[in-house]
Amino acid sequence: MAETKRIFTFLLRFIAFCTTLSAVIIMVSSRQRATVLVFSFEAKYSDTPAFKYFVIVNAIVSIYGFLVLFLPSKSLLWRLVVALDAVFTILLTSSISAALAIAYVGEKGNPIAGWLPICDQVTKYCNQVKGALIVGFISVVLYMLLFLYSLHTVLNPLLLDKS
Repeated sequence: MAETKRIFTFLLRFIAFCTTLSAVIIMVSSRQRATVLVFSFEAKYSDTPAFKYFVIVNAIVSIYGFLVLFLPSKSLLWRLVVALDAVFTILLTSSISAALAIAYVGEKGNPIAGWLPICDQVTKYCNQVKGALIVGFISVVLYMLLFLYSLHTVLNPLLLDKS
């Protein structure tokens, strides 16, 4: 049973690592040049601070996820992993929220503020951003599951101890 739990945790952490890394790669590679009338512009992720934040957080969580994959199962650092899982879940949630807000403005615009939607001119860019956000949302869900599972794993022996 313990071996099954370890394999399950490893696979879940590996999938979470892959999704955060994929979100970074997809977002960083999103760029497109467009011409409207006589004006030419390039849409890229680095033009938007929220997208930069999304990339930075997902890159940091990718590195963390990679390092945790090699943590021995009997290590006392797993208690620290619970706290770090909570921190990184919160960071992922905030980064996806900020990026989704900007993506929504890019898709729909804001007529009250006078911001026009840009996704009609740069569809490839917007589709890549959507893909990165979908993968980022999957990462958030996976890290929430990992946090709950690691919290259960670390606290369960403490709560069941009758001494």
